Amino acid sequence: MRKWLNLAMVAGVLTVAGPRVAAHHSFASAYLEEDSIEVAGTVVEFRYENPHSWLFVNGSEAGVGAARIYGAEWVGTAALERQFIEKDTLKPGDRVRIWGSPSKNPSEAKIHLKRIERSDGWKWQGRQAPR
Repeated sequence: MRKWLNLAMVAGVLTVAGPRVAAHHSFASAYLEEDSIEVAGTVVEFRYENPHSWLFVNGSEAGVGAARIYGAEWVGTAALERQFIEKDTLKPGDRVRIWGSPSKNPSEAKIHLKRIERSDGWKWQGRQAPR
């Protein structure tokens, strides 16, 4: 009887949590984590949201082609707040350089954000506090 009760509890948890877990993905499933690109440009938009925040930059890869809008996928708001990054830390018009892992789909201008430098000297890298 206890075995069936435990099985029922597990099934209940999976029913409730399953869709949320499936909706959250590993960065490695969408990005070439072993590669890195650098983009220099101007902030278009900073979406401070969950499960992941997004930074949109109108710029170009270092030494490559014309400018376009890059979407840089970042962590969620709680992780950013722990690192003293708030919704107004990055504003449209800010000049930035960003580094990150490119999308596995070469037609997408997306990166997994790993490092950012603003032209006024502010910096963020990985899970470090900004400088």
